Amino acid sequence: MSNTQPAGNERFAIRGPFITFNNNPFSVGDENALVHESDGLIIINDGTIEYAGAYSDGASRLEGCEVKSFPNHLITPGFIDTHVHYPQLPIIGAYGAQLIDWLNTYTFVAEQRYDDLEYAGQVSRIFLDELARNGTTTAAVYCTVHPNSVEAFFQEAHARRLRMIAGKMLMDRNAPEALQDTAQSGYDDSLTLLQKWHEKGRLSYAITPRFAPTSTEAQLEAAGALWKAHPSAYMQTHVSENKDEVEWVKELFPDRANYIDVYAHYGLTGPRALFGHAIYLEETEWHHLAETDSSVIHCPTSNTFLGSGFFNFQRALQPESAGLAVRTGLATDVGGGTSLCMLKSMGEAYKVGQLSGYSVSAAKAFYLATRGAAKALHLDNKIGSIEAGMEADLVVLNPASTPLLEFRTQYCNSIEELLFVQMTLADERAIDTVYSAGRVIKGA
Repeated sequence: MSNTQPAGNERFAIRGPFITFNNNPFSVGDENALVHESDGLIIINDGTIEYAGAYSDGASRLEGCEVKSFPNHLITPGFIDTHVHYPQLPIIGAYGAQLIDWLNTYTFVAEQRYDDLEYAGQVSRIFLDELARNGTTTAAVYCTVHPNSVEAFFQEAHARRLRMIAGKMLMDRNAPEALQDTAQSGYDDSLTLLQKWHEKGRLSYAITPRFAPTSTEAQLEAAGALWKAHPSAYMQTHVSENKDEVEWVKELFPDRANYIDVYAHYGLTGPRALFGHAIYLEETEWHHLAETDSSVIHCPTSNTFLGSGFFNFQRALQPESAGLAVRTGLATDVGGGTSLCMLKSMGEAYKVGQLSGYSVSAAKAFYLATRGAAKALHLDNKIGSIEAGMEADLVVLNPASTPLLEFRTQYCNSIEELLFVQMTLADERAIDTVYSAGRVIKGA
């Protein structure tokens, strides 16, 4: 991995075709949201985009500015993975049957090693290298119950000057004893980590109850109190991933109306609340998420790999009333997910849509991985778009990264077709160069 050219505090420019979004294609249509500059120019100054537009309009700004050209490439905003478990990287691709079996057989075993700071640091380095290799510049990351798992991750992410979100898992029941904290220790450890790392550089802290079944009412209450005291932090958890899980929640919380109501009761819904999966939500739950400005996260490769179910795109993003749409991001959910490549997640999102009666276009898929994901994280004023004032998180794609793609792209007659081919046929080999705040984290 290279972190040296450019250093991030230089003024330089990138020339080449680029795409970005100026609106939500789910609400205004693809043609009104997708921006394509066939000969684009992006000027970067001190890690921030100074100019983004047509080369012909910006060329006069280039005096004394080094220009890196990417002809026959395509520049996009950096990909944003809104739900991923770095400690599960060692078990990616493990045979898992269904969710609960998979957790007990693989996940809970693997996560017990992360009290070791050195081991957690080793996996963090590999994980962040892999994110860069796949063009992911921001992620919302689950650590383990161990404070050292968070320390190691944030130390490595901070050294690389990455924009990352992460937090310590909260679990005080229905998990191996070695992975349990208490309501009080979970609160205390989370507070200490939050105070140390939240808004340090480009980092943010996420209060992280794993999911309702692994937290007592006392722990959920403590998590809600912590978030209320620090509302600029995030809250991330899982919801309605699996039918058996939903029934389990009903048994554990008989006084609550539904799964989302469990979280709402303890003050765990609202802006910057990130709910992974959200497959089996009732209409009242969707209403609550929309009304509280909470976000849902679609994890297509995990949902299909574990046989969990299909995400409801139409209800999330195109309900009968526009005011009931819910902020939605796309995610890999490794290690339940089978790849850290967001291009593959886009392709799987299309397949999930097809199987559930909703066609996810290339524009919509790329939106969910860039500006849409940034909106889900309430970071769309910083990342997710290629425009002046945004942080210079960028991916340079090589549309001809394999012999088949080199052949196939010859027959693409539009930018939409080119994007669709990339999300259905390409993988991490398509990622040529990656910039994080103007610094090269992959490529020359």
